[in-house]
Amino acid sequence: MDITVVGEGAVLAAPDMLRLHAGVEVRRASAADSFTAVRAAAARLADALAGEGIAAEDVRTVELSLGPEYEVYPKVAAYRAVQGVEVIVRDLSRADHVIDTVAGVGEEARLNGLAFEVSDPSGVLKEARTRAFRDAAAKAAHYAELAGRPLGRVVSVSEDVRGGGPQPLTMAAAVAETSASISPGRQSLTVTVRLVYDFA
Repeated sequence: MDITVVGEGAVLAAPDMLRLHAGVEVRRASAADSFTAVRAAAARLADALAGEGIAAEDVRTVELSLGPEYEVYPKVAAYRAVQGVEVIVRDLSRADHVIDTVAGVGEEARLNGLAFEVSDPSGVLKEARTRAFRDAAAKAAHYAELAGRPLGRVVSVSEDVRGGGPQPLTMAAAVAETSASISPGRQSLTVTVRLVYDFA
């Protein structure tokens, strides 16, 4: 006979990295003109990002498309071309400036969203695991007490890790606020652990 318990440990961490989804989009009368124009706009975007100190390995092409847009099928109104990139911004103090740089590329520029991340969550997850294990162990000890039997050894451990959405900054963190228009908030990292104990 055994006891199975589930414990949870959550830790809030301040993100230190931004993934920006951006790109360029154009419409022209011909497919060739549209593709040429979007490639030229993408080159301007790449140059602008490089000028902001974004390393080449931190820019990844995630979309490249070309296709017709119809006025009334099968009459083509224009050809739409898109080139999208994912940009990693490792210095969050420059995030607003990088976003402004993308927007400044011209009318072809597109901003398609962003996501804040903790670049190295290992330390945060270690703390969350400790909290989850202690939570589960306390439950197991309580159940053993209620059952009137001594608790034995752990015979099985499994875990599940979840990353939550951004949380508002606490007042302590807000003291260091800047004039930036975007805020990373804090990310909740949660570990759920399932422990199986023997009865002694």
